Amino acid sequence: MFQFITFRVTMALLLSLVISLLLGKRIVRFLQKKQIGETIRDLGLAGENSKKGTPTMGGLIILAAIVIPTLLFAQVKTVYIWLMLLCTVWLGLIGFLDDYIKVFKKNKEGLAGKFKILGQVGLGIIIGSTLYFNENVVISREILGAKKIAPYERVVAKSERVTKDGHRFADVKTPITSIPFVKNHEFNYAKLISWIPGAEKYTYILYILIVIIIITAVSNGANLTDGLDGLATGVSAVIGVCLGIFAYVSGNIQFAEYLNIMYIPNLGELSIFIAAFVGACVGFLWYNAYPAQVFMGDTGSLALGGIIASLAIIVRKELLIPIFCGVFLVENLSVVLQVSYFKYTKKKYGEGKRIFLMSPLHHHYQKLGYHESKIAVRFWIITIMCAVVSIATLKIR
Repeated sequence: MFQFITFRVTMALLLSLVISLLLGKRIVRFLQKKQIGETIRDLGLAGENSKKGTPTMGGLIILAAIVIPTLLFAQVKTVYIWLMLLCTVWLGLIGFLDDYIKVFKKNKEGLAGKFKILGQVGLGIIIGSTLYFNENVVISREILGAKKIAPYERVVAKSERVTKDGHRFADVKTPITSIPFVKNHEFNYAKLISWIPGAEKYTYILYILIVIIIITAVSNGANLTDGLDGLATGVSAVIGVCLGIFAYVSGNIQFAEYLNIMYIPNLGELSIFIAAFVGACVGFLWYNAYPAQVFMGDTGSLALGGIIASLAIIVRKELLIPIFCGVFLVENLSVVLQVSYFKYTKKKYGEGKRIFLMSPLHHHYQKLGYHESKIAVRFWIITIMCAVVSIATLKIR
């Protein structure tokens, strides 16, 4: 049965749920016993005093529920799997350091922002370089007539194959991604600099920079969203399901042909990781839903954002991130707009003004009197709607 990916996906999902539920209970008790509680800043929000002392660093539950099933059921040597495991552990460690400084060193600021950014940039360089240069990261292309492949593409040696009906296919290395709402549904990053003579050979620098920006932005977006019980966890679970669908249809040649989207070989194993990711989020929600028994802390939120960004890049759907990660995007923008407008008005009028009652956006609704569980559930619903729109773009041209 272990030869079938569907069986291993199911087992990874179930095991991640079991680990997060059973291990979660032990970790919550341990954190309570050691009095590893969250320090709550006085923001003038309803119910914030009741959260003081709630155990944090619960992201360890999520990390364990992702890593263990993946190691047991996936082929770890697959480039996509070890990249995702690296991403999970890497950002988990950065978040853990941040939480450790806050809890044990009693420093509310945590790890300095420049070190967080440095860690995210380092991860982006590793992931971007691997996806660009590794010979196992390819897409499948049909070879037509004398013009074998499109510009900026390179056929991997000895990868050509002929189907029963005479069509010729080959595995191709190319910095290409999916772009919504256009006819051919594809965009090659090399086109951004192709107008500069000889610049195509430096496409890898552009690609790596784009990967760094995406990972940093989404990781920080998830971190900002983690401000209400169950909010970031539920949103991440929905996004995980969406990415699982993308990985499945892109890694299945029949669905890829039917939907007229790029076929990405070797994506099957990635579905096992995604199943563990979704199971870990749902299982953690058992303890993180209102009223939260444990907070994930930066240990979990930074890792969740980085995982989502990396998965989107691997399945070549990163240009859809503003849609299915709409909640993360809006939370990020609310902070940027609030700070920028406050500084602008203070400089111009001598007194800073605000667009929102408080940022990130979920705190604005708290100030308006909405209960945090209602805010969280409504943000989940919005994320489901965004995910559906993202999936619909597979056929909307």
